[in-house]
Amino acid sequence: MSTSVLRTADAWWVLTPTGAARVPTSATTTGELLADRPAIRAAAASGDTVAVEDLELVSPVTVPCRVVAQMTNFVSHVRDTNGNPETVPLTFFRKTSGSISGPYADVVRPGHVTLLDYEVEIGLVVGRAMPVGTVVTDDNLADHVAGVVVTNDVSARDVQLPKTQFYEAKSYPTFTPVGPVLALLDADELKRFTDLRLRLWVNGELRQDMTAADMIYPPVRALQALTRFQRLDAGDLLLTGTPVGTALSAPPKPVEIIASLLPPTVKWRMFFKGQARNPRYLADGDVVEAAIATDDGAIDLGRQRTVVRWVR
Repeated sequence: MSTSVLRTADAWWVLTPTGAARVPTSATTTGELLADRPAIRAAAASGDTVAVEDLELVSPVTVPCRVVAQMTNFVSHVRDTNGNPETVPLTFFRKTSGSISGPYADVVRPGHVTLLDYEVEIGLVVGRAMPVGTVVTDDNLADHVAGVVVTNDVSARDVQLPKTQFYEAKSYPTFTPVGPVLALLDADELKRFTDLRLRLWVNGELRQDMTAADMIYPPVRALQALTRFQRLDAGDLLLTGTPVGTALSAPPKPVEIIASLLPPTVKWRMFFKGQARNPRYLADGDVVEAAIATDDGAIDLGRQRTVVRWVR
């Protein structure tokens, strides 16, 4: 059975049937907490709890840490961008850990950004040091992945697309809401990874709804590729891609072909003029909710709720 860890500014907590039990630990980082499993078990067995509603929860993934993300990793998302899932390579990009914010904190849009998008993603939280060359298999995945969290990979599309790079567009402060729950999973639970359903709503409208079975490259494949060149440590975060339903969508194929013949400045001007009329991009005051769980509720990462605020 998974253990649900919560965090406030001054403490760690474990979710129990009667409320949240404080973890008796001096750990200040996610990595340190994951090394103190006896304290987590003690809290899980404790009857001394408080109401979860009384806690001001922050991200259960502490900073600084590495934040790595997979690109276009869902079949539905690739097809929505006119791509071929069978030829999509396994690729990564980085985000700053300064982009991490809490599950109920505002998402703040910088003043120069106009096309603000959302991407619900399962975040893998690394449980131990993984030096370059670490061998990851289906049999030892649970030795390396401690658990999973809800994340929203907020994206400034009008920064991302013309520059053809993701780092700046996805790294502004508050662009990675995380939590509320860090669900610590055992080996059998990790085998149910593809049963996890990702859902995201904007102002109550369901925009994204897909299980991880739609993934092209599952966690084992991703970590095998990543550890060929990137060290990971306990508490680091890997975002595993988003399904169809984001605001950004590829133009029809004939339009795409015609646009490819235009000079870049003209092409991008036409593209952004069209995108400006797309009502699905996030507006000031929009409420974004994201949740990830198995349909039977056996694994539940909770539901985050963030409000979009524009800096004028």
